[in-house]
Amino acid sequence: MTDFNPKDTEYLSRLQDYYADWKSIPSYARLCEVFGIASKSWVKAILTRLGEAGFIDRTPDGVWIPTRQFFARPLAESTVQAGMPVSVTDTQGEYFVIDEMLIDTPSKTTLITVKGDSMIDAGIHDGDVAVVEKRMTANIGDIVVAIVDDDFTLKTLDRENGEFILRPANPAYPVIRPHGKLEIFGVLTGLIRKYRK
Repeated sequence: MTDFNPKDTEYLSRLQDYYADWKSIPSYARLCEVFGIASKSWVKAILTRLGEAGFIDRTPDGVWIPTRQFFARPLAESTVQAGMPVSVTDTQGEYFVIDEMLIDTPSKTTLITVKGDSMIDAGIHDGDVAVVEKRMTANIGDIVVAIVDDDFTLKTLDRENGEFILRPANPAYPVIRPHGKLEIFGVLTGLIRKYRK
């Protein structure tokens, strides 16, 4: 097996950045530019090492494609304090794929952009992307996407006097007590927020 060269970490990063922009692994000629090297044979050797390390693979017709590991991101061994500052080590922990943290059942998961501030006290902001597992049942206390009188809403499922209600997480909004049918579309399993454009 070919050894994984420490320089390959840099090549992998460049390839990941290229893939983020173009959603493909380019030709050897283009990779010479991306990697900053002059030889296609070097490119082939780099791709071979990345393949043997599990970051990319070849289709039956010889096209390089990313593997699950290609999308893994480093998770620092240290946690970050939201209170008083503490010293942080610069060591790197495990790698994981963000999808695996947020999504249990891909075939039942959808992403929905949040509009409004009715769940602001639950940390859900306007413009966030809700990761929702589609299912028709939920537990009291789950944050759900519900259909009430033909409208979708994101609220916390609760019960009052034996009836299901939907609680906002903002005192400026009223509790929703459905007059008609309350249908659960799905349950919030994660949240995505991008702080910088």
